[in-house]
Amino acid sequence: MKATDNTDQQNFAALDPDRVIDAVESLGFVSDLRVFPLNSYENRVYQFGIEDAEPLVVKFYRPQRWSNAQISEEHRFTQQLYDADISVIPPWQNDDGQSLFEHEGYRFALYPRRGGHAPALDDMENLFQLGRLFGRLHLVGETEDFQHRPTLTPQTFGEHSSHYLLENDFIPDSLRQAYESLARDLLALIEQRFSDCQARNIRCHGDGHVGNILWRDGDTQLVDFDDSRMAPAIQDLWMFLSGDTDARQKALMELVEGYEEFRSFDSRELMLVEALRGLRIMHHAAWLAQRWSDPAFPRAFPWFNTERYWGEHILMLREQLALVQEPALKLSV
Repeated sequence: MKATDNTDQQNFAALDPDRVIDAVESLGFVSDLRVFPLNSYENRVYQFGIEDAEPLVVKFYRPQRWSNAQISEEHRFTQQLYDADISVIPPWQNDDGQSLFEHEGYRFALYPRRGGHAPALDDMENLFQLGRLFGRLHLVGETEDFQHRPTLTPQTFGEHSSHYLLENDFIPDSLRQAYESLARDLLALIEQRFSDCQARNIRCHGDGHVGNILWRDGDTQLVDFDDSRMAPAIQDLWMFLSGDTDARQKALMELVEGYEEFRSFDSRELMLVEALRGLRIMHHAAWLAQRWSDPAFPRAFPWFNTERYWGEHILMLREQLALVQEPALKLSV
């Protein structure tokens, strides 16, 4: 395996509590010296205690991942959603309307702390409410395009991922030929699905799954727009579809019923559900590989980058190839 750039890990390794406190206090807040790391791998996120006030959440962005313009677009999108009375958590802004800050080379943003738990997806009412939430979100999302953030395509999520793994020698020699052949066949089929669908790309959350939903006292908060990008609307819905075909079909009906209270759902996008699942599988493996020089990743994912892992990954891709070939879910049964 080739050596990977360790710039990110060096920057994050130097991000100690003192630097966190200095960064936030540079904006005029006074720390009560309680700084707790929160669960996050891509960035570094802390709960930050404030004297005589509710704690804040401070998010330090991974270096070299997003440009300032891309981060600012994410912040602007969440603020637009919040202004439209949609349950999201936009970043704190200073008196000048600035939400992205820098201290000693670290870029960061502040958020109010919110609590909650993931919704149960076996509850049809929860799925209906999630459909309503994303229907409203996409009404705002389609009003303009991102100018700086990327678009989810078979190339950006699939081809780039497989090329990275192969060019950096992550795939063991004993499995390389099988992986190359399978990735080529799967991507060709996925590209055909995208071509057949001709879906419109809109601003999406980009990572719609239960881990990014905070459910509390009947209120729903959608968090973490870090992966926000241009994508077909179904990108924000398909991860709520799990289980066998019957279970996924029932979940789809509830999601779409809620969704269409606010925005028409394009049923052609259903042919992308398994294609998008395949792209996510490929992208996740490459994401882990790209971050493998960060010490947090080997600790959190000790099973990654073993021959057994890659064997199971290839099996998963083979199963996904078969699923992409199956008939798509339908809005009526």
